[in-house]
Amino acid sequence: MATLYTHKDENVAKTWVLMSAFFAVVIAVGWAVSWYYNNPGILIVAVILAVVTNIWSYWYSDSLVIAMAGAKPADGPEYLDLNRVVENLAITAGLPKPKVYVIDDPAPNAFATGRDAKHAAVAVTSGLLNMMERSELEGVIAHELSHVGNRDILLSTVAVVLVGLVTIISDFFLRSMFWGGRDRDDREGKNPLVAILAIVMIVLAPILATLLQLAISRKREYLADASGALLTRYPEGLASALRKIGAYSQPLERANNATAHLYISNPFGPQAAKSFLIRLFSTHPPIEDRIKALVGSND
Repeated sequence: MATLYTHKDENVAKTWVLMSAFFAVVIAVGWAVSWYYNNPGILIVAVILAVVTNIWSYWYSDSLVIAMAGAKPADGPEYLDLNRVVENLAITAGLPKPKVYVIDDPAPNAFATGRDAKHAAVAVTSGLLNMMERSELEGVIAHELSHVGNRDILLSTVAVVLVGLVTIISDFFLRSMFWGGRDRDDREGKNPLVAILAIVMIVLAPILATLLQLAISRKREYLADASGALLTRYPEGLASALRKIGAYSQPLERANNATAHLYISNPFGPQAAKSFLIRLFSTHPPIEDRIKALVGSND
């Protein structure tokens, strides 16, 4: 029978695979650029950068995510009920109470982040707090705590930093190439096929990084929904919350592609997920499908 911890070990393993894959991508880009510029020092820098970024992303990426979201600690008396909901569900799940944050934004949404259960954080928007009944709020928090229990948060949070790194490196060197960053004599002395391969590798690196990010899989949202329903014993609460979230048309004010996969729902709003191409590459399954999975197709 599925439990809150069914996929914990699997997600820890996926995290190491993801970090190794990004390490390989950064090294490949470093090699391509060092070959193109005939400068082995660039490859050395790429290796050091890949190692440092992997270590930094493991320990500190959650702080970056919180800052990017504009989240503030939920310390005031107006957040007493929110903290009680989080604490009660954490006790039920057998987890330490995570830090609780609030994002001042009318769009209803939430996410969890952190490297493990002892260093986890849950953030909700002010819009979510204003819109949800208690059972709906419990459903959302249970969903996020399920990500914590299953170690989804480590996998998802690390991806934010690593995808961003690969994209920045690729963009920087592409600009330098097209702005004449290499001597003509160097160009003439290189095998044109290898040069083309190097350029293609650099161009495709951000796409590969994004595909690795998508490999985190929309399946984890279904799993968190199911685990959250097991935790509250009331799937209708989360289903009702998802209906309200799906009915809100405006995006988060600070929505961005790097952190979009962390949220319980697409932070760019339901309109952004209507085209076939966007849905194909979306990190979130359609809300209507998630609701059907929770309460049945006749809902």
